[in-house]
Amino acid sequence: MKKLFCVSKSRKLAAVALSVLGGQCVLSQESKVRDTVVSDSVALDEVLVSAVRVTAQNPVTFSNLSKTDIASRNLGQDIPSLMNYLPSVVTTSDAGAGIGYTGIRVRGSDATRVNVTINGIPFNDSESHGSFWVNMPDFASSVENMQLQRGVGTSTNGAGAFGASLNLLTDAVAEEAGGEIANSFGSFNTRKHTLKFTTGKLNDHFEVSGRLSVLRSDGYVDRASSDLKSYFLQGAYVDGNTLVKALVFGGHETTYQSWNGIDAETMKTNRRYNSAGQYTDDDGNIRFYDNEVDDYKQDHAQLHWNQRWSDRWSTNLALHYTYGRGYFEQYGQDQDFADYGLTPVVVGGSTINTTDLIGREWLDNDFYGTTFSAHYEDESLDVVVGGAWNKYEGDHFGEIIWARYASQSEIRDRYYDDNSLKADANVFAKVNYKLTDRWNLFGDIQYRGIGYEANGEETGLVDDTFNFFNPKAGVTYTFSPGNNLYFSYGRAGREPNRSDYKGGNPKPEYLNDFELGWRYLSSNVKLNANAYYMRYKDQLVLTGELDDVGAPIRRNSGDSYRIGLEVDATVIISDRWTIRPNIALSDNRNIDYVNETAGGVEKMGNTEISFSPGVIAGNAIVFSPVDNLQLSLLSKYVGKQYMDNTGREVAALSDYFINDINVSYELKDVAFFKSVTISGLVNNILDEKYESNGFMYDPLSPYYYPQAGINFLVGLNLKI
Repeated sequence: MKKLFCVSKSRKLAAVALSVLGGQCVLSQESKVRDTVVSDSVALDEVLVSAVRVTAQNPVTFSNLSKTDIASRNLGQDIPSLMNYLPSVVTTSDAGAGIGYTGIRVRGSDATRVNVTINGIPFNDSESHGSFWVNMPDFASSVENMQLQRGVGTSTNGAGAFGASLNLLTDAVAEEAGGEIANSFGSFNTRKHTLKFTTGKLNDHFEVSGRLSVLRSDGYVDRASSDLKSYFLQGAYVDGNTLVKALVFGGHETTYQSWNGIDAETMKTNRRYNSAGQYTDDDGNIRFYDNEVDDYKQDHAQLHWNQRWSDRWSTNLALHYTYGRGYFEQYGQDQDFADYGLTPVVVGGSTINTTDLIGREWLDNDFYGTTFSAHYEDESLDVVVGGAWNKYEGDHFGEIIWARYASQSEIRDRYYDDNSLKADANVFAKVNYKLTDRWNLFGDIQYRGIGYEANGEETGLVDDTFNFFNPKAGVTYTFSPGNNLYFSYGRAGREPNRSDYKGGNPKPEYLNDFELGWRYLSSNVKLNANAYYMRYKDQLVLTGELDDVGAPIRRNSGDSYRIGLEVDATVIISDRWTIRPNIALSDNRNIDYVNETAGGVEKMGNTEISFSPGVIAGNAIVFSPVDNLQLSLLSKYVGKQYMDNTGREVAALSDYFINDINVSYELKDVAFFKSVTISGLVNNILDEKYESNGFMYDPLSPYYYPQAGINFLVGLNLKI
């Protein structure tokens, strides 16, 4: 494998260096200009994700974020919040402050369409397709870098990408021993405590590293508390051309439910109101059940073997296993016996058909499989061939842990008991061919087969198979070093998720994605501009409704499209000043949308796709008045969007504009520490009252998720 170099060309970059992320040169703040050389061990680490990543030579629209990019803001908020300022990204938080249940949308596509892999291993839940970052709190502290590909992107493992794909690479092998203690505190009684260590390379071959984290917050919304714990442990063996990595990581989250949202009238008087757990006691007083929580544990194990056989050939083989188990607990008042399979009881001559009770709805699942790839590279040809086989086994069951009238129930009786199985296999081949010094041709074909079985009462009996052929092709023309134009076409197909079956008999959905982009990189400017046209068949759009466990409901919309323009830049104004603006303009439409109502079918014409704002813009102004001190003003604008597909004003989410201030100051070689870094983050400094998400309780009743006003986080990071 070739070492990668990025060389600065101008003294104008006195405070800027070029760093290598996945093979692409991007600008980042550093203390001086230097040539950045990727060490052998880091290069081997990068190969773990090379099969699912792209570089600037590929005709794919993407953004990179490194550990350094997010370090000053990594004070407890989840990964979606740390990605908030990327192009076309909208984030939200149920609890209102970026901790607990958080979500991300890219180009208007929700998290079920954002394919997430960790070291190339699928992370999305196999049934719901969602990515639940709350299960792995503070995972950002163990991430080396991440790449967000917008649109179809390149072939990856797991569910197909319809809005984007996100690949995370965990901590690289460290050359030297070290440790890190990070503590942060902030609004809503938020606190995060992180302990990291690495042995560095022992005998030039072995490294052991790890992390423990504890994170707690009361949340902005009433009782929307989070009690989160996580761990990360890695063992690595490096020997010239060989890298073997064994990782175990996971977390335990206990989160008070806050998915009910709030109606417009209540929001006028109490934006923080939370109806979860509410009941009325025998005296007519309103009370709240103290354990209306989501309680879930998830553990991941990965084993990677990367081998470089020659200067041209390398292979990667991985085995993985994920074990998840947990429940959400709810207090139910006046619940019908029949809904729980119980018979009425007679008390004092009166027949009782309802009872107050506390129930738990459980999910117990196993996910395991393998991913593999072979990579060939010479001066003009770059070929990756690979694939994956994965299997999911899930048990869904409900228990009553207390009832005022228990009828004939026994302890640990299950009032429902469902099982599901899903097998997912894919093979792909990718070719990048350097036709001339200016022309690069790209081809990517993938076959993916899925078998899904379920027997839930809400889903009915499901026994479906899906077969998708996903071709992609493109061309890149290089005008000069750092200046190229690309065009690509990609097709993708996706299967419905578990929730989709609750609404009937859903169809698979298909997407044709066209991307035209320009990349420009000079000594003081990095610019990306791209236009896209995404045409869907039977897209499963969000209806704005939620099911009984808070999951969004989707339905096939027939024909639809998204067309847009995205521009992002990094401009070095001087040694001290940098700006990073981005903007995304789009039009997102259902074609001849038909709305099914209780009164019949309503033809709506061309309507806006739900949760798809036409304008998303961001900016960062970075000022370094002295060495090691960085001040940033971060701004985000999200335009008006709709919570359903009718375009009616009652379903509108208003636009919003928020601003954050981020401060970071590093002291080096202080006492026993290599560095001491003090960080501060003031979110929403203008105290904007806004809602980034919501749902429609019925066609005329919108509910919202209010986000926090001005709030802060401060942190102290000590590196040994």
